[in-house]
Amino acid sequence: MSQQTGRQRPASQDGPGLRDSRHGRAPSSAVYARRRLVALGVLLALLAGVVGFAALVWPGFARAGEAEVPAEVTVTEAPPTPTIEPVERSASTEFAEVLPDAVLQFALRSEALTDAYGDAGAIEGHELSYADGEGDAASTVTVLAGQWGNDDEAEVAYDELLEAAVAAGGEPTTTGDVEVDGKPVGTYAVTPVAAAAGTATVTWRNGTAVLQATGPVDQIEKFYTAFPL
Repeated sequence: MSQQTGRQRPASQDGPGLRDSRHGRAPSSAVYARRRLVALGVLLALLAGVVGFAALVWPGFARAGEAEVPAEVTVTEAPPTPTIEPVERSASTEFAEVLPDAVLQFALRSEALTDAYGDAGAIEGHELSYADGEGDAASTVTVLAGQWGNDDEAEVAYDELLEAAVAAGGEPTTTGDVEVDGKPVGTYAVTPVAAAAGTATVTWRNGTAVLQATGPVDQIEKFYTAFPL
């Protein structure tokens, strides 16, 4: 019976089974979390790139979700017009012909030559009466219109007539420039009428023409603004 020539080595504690178990274990939850974050970052970057490209090639894309704001609409009320017919004209001069038949709701009721501005050196003068209806209850505006030989004479006359209006009623409540095509051609002033409560006079110069309109204080400046001369 032969003897064993060497001792048998005990089974190694680092056998194949233990190595396989150590090197083949599944990744931890931290590894999965990092992978998910990386994947999410890549996805977000791709999505941002797609959105940016779409905004470049389709300008309305970025505003597609925005509610459209309607454009502001300004409604302008139509100016009033007369409810009565103006009287038939009897104008016989070029200056008289440019004086209007109607101004806003006021229609011409009478016209006549006048020498009211004769002392101020006017070449011709006209008195016109306008009303917004028939009868004594109607509001009326009286206009005195004069024509001078040149701008300097008209300016002197304007100053004198305005001075007289101030003396009769008081200091102007409104003043300003008279403009034609954006250029000043004269001035205007609104003064109260002391002798008639609720009444005012507007005096203005337009080149060689000087005019005064007297009527209701709440209408007289609108009347002047709409007057074509």
